[in-house]
Amino acid sequence: MPGDPFASDKAMPEHIEKQLNENYGLDKPQFFQYLDYWKQVLKGDLGPSYSLQNYSVSEIIKTSFPISLTLGISAFIFGVALGIPIGFISALNKHNWIDHVSMLLAVIGICVPSFVLAPLFQVFLAKNVSWMSVAGWSNPADWILPTITLGVGLAAYVSRLTRSSVIEVLAQDYIRTARAKGASTMSILFKHALRPSLRPTITYLGPAFASIITGSFVIENIFQVPGMGQHFVNSVTSQDYMLLQGLVMFYGIIIAGSNLISDLLIIAMNPQLRKGAL
Repeated sequence: MPGDPFASDKAMPEHIEKQLNENYGLDKPQFFQYLDYWKQVLKGDLGPSYSLQNYSVSEIIKTSFPISLTLGISAFIFGVALGIPIGFISALNKHNWIDHVSMLLAVIGICVPSFVLAPLFQVFLAKNVSWMSVAGWSNPADWILPTITLGVGLAAYVSRLTRSSVIEVLAQDYIRTARAKGASTMSILFKHALRPSLRPTITYLGPAFASIITGSFVIENIFQVPGMGQHFVNSVTSQDYMLLQGLVMFYGIIIAGSNLISDLLIIAMNPQLRKGAL
């Protein structure tokens, strides 16, 4: 993008803009700005924010990340708690009306993006339910709509993935053997089929958790949640690329960490993988 963080302020005198550029090192060639940035990062400093001049990038992340994390965990729990049972119920009622209705709702949840669901929930839920608010983050009741909005898509993916995995596991030979020995349906489901059927879901949930946190900036802006998403959008519009770089780097660390945790959980659940890891 052309310009710099201070060039768009037309009311700023030229000599003041020049002093600001010199103070922040923006008058240097971009290659040297890049080297200076990594020198700061290696020292544990993500640099100052150009748009919020009294705050550093590390301070902004420190104050806003707990809010984004709270929203992400709430949406994650909602999506998993809704998606896994729906997937199991659909698998146990394969090809009947329960299965068809559940998967139809899952397809709708996948196809309709969250930024479309958000205003629909605001109009049809928040305005008709007195204790729900259209926007804000001042009390736990304000968490409900953004949590549902973010969690619906996750629940849809999880339900479809769980359904296909459970159907595949229930068709295995050892499940037929358990049935032939007289094991009950609940015993087969929870003792023999639960763990292997959840492995593909857990593989998906690692990146999904990271995507909920990193992809919530649109929802945070719609519901006026003071998380990292608001700073992410503002850093783009104000050309605060120091803040934008810090947020992208932090988001990347979250994604890598979530994938690592997901892989470790898969190893812990699969004896064959544990034996190979040892």
